[in-house]
Amino acid sequence: MKQLILGLAATLLMTTAQAEPTATGDLGLVIERAKGSVLLVDQSDRAALARIEGLGDLSHASLVYSPDERFAYVFGRDGGLTKVDIVTRQIVNRVVQAGNAIGGAISDDGKLVAVSNYEPGGVRVFDAVTLEMVADIPTESKTIGLVDAPGRRFVFTMWDTGETWIADFNKGDPEITKISDMGKNPYDALITANGRTYITGLFGEDGLTALDLWAETPEPIRLLPNYGRGQEEMPVYKMPHLEGWALTGREFVLPAVGHHEVLWIDSDTLTETGRTKTHGQPVFAMARPDGRQVWVNFAHPLNDTIQVIDSVSKEIIHEFKPGPAVLHMEFTPRGHEVWLSVRDANKVMVYDTHTFEKLREIEADSPSGIFFTARAHRTGL
Repeated sequence: MKQLILGLAATLLMTTAQAEPTATGDLGLVIERAKGSVLLVDQSDRAALARIEGLGDLSHASLVYSPDERFAYVFGRDGGLTKVDIVTRQIVNRVVQAGNAIGGAISDDGKLVAVSNYEPGGVRVFDAVTLEMVADIPTESKTIGLVDAPGRRFVFTMWDTGETWIADFNKGDPEITKISDMGKNPYDALITANGRTYITGLFGEDGLTALDLWAETPEPIRLLPNYGRGQEEMPVYKMPHLEGWALTGREFVLPAVGHHEVLWIDSDTLTETGRTKTHGQPVFAMARPDGRQVWVNFAHPLNDTIQVIDSVSKEIIHEFKPGPAVLHMEFTPRGHEVWLSVRDANKVMVYDTHTFEKLREIEADSPSGIFFTARAHRTGL
């Protein structure tokens, strides 16, 4: 018996020693919007590793990561919330929690996952381990701009009522703070990396609205209230994504709604500091991690083009055409490369951000969002 036990122990040690360790810090997922799948990719190898299927309608999808970078929580348009294990490369669990969802967030402690819904509206919150629902927050409105905030809080805004709500889960059941008069038809929002400033874009009127979440009683702060007034309105082909707004040094860089330009705003005073004319209507204006460059993509029909803006001069320093329908950009954590999803070419393209040289093309089926695991450690992403 003793020899048998020693033999089993030796076998276990050999198995453990031979097991290939799995690191996730270099990985990411690419949404394949037409197939309902995600593509697991490796940044250093610039390669696809695996395709994970069965995630439902990903025509408008996003995801967040668990703090250990192992699990991705994918939010689908069909109301699906899917938990994906990127180590075992399979779906762990999936629930269809609503009829039409628009995104989600994970709490700062990684224990709660919240989903923002168009139909039936409101926000639903789930246990990150089991995906069991722990809170249902009806709002009688389409909800947009859902982000995580420090202190186990979620912040979100209502399209129909123009309110922003703060749901605080610090004591268990959510405590709700409601802020009215945020503006007409807020369409998206962002939160700064320090968790202090929450900004909503307005579709129904000029300008934007900010909240100082460090204030004892946050009050709406109107930004650029006269922006666009007196100018000819242009058709809006695609709403900008505000989580793609950039912070470069002390300035925000924002895509203008219905105009061919990006706006620069001082992050301390929240006043305008400049404008840069662009190729088309910006969708994402994303800063390289060091803040020196801002990369901009555009709405249909000018969505084959990328422009790069120098954040010191505020001038365009490079323009190129990766291919038809550039939908999303993602920088490597230190910003030496950028990955672009070129939907209608069925490719993800990798570029050097200093030389602008194309480094690799990766086959993907109608790619859209690109999400590297470094997002697990950033507020609002």
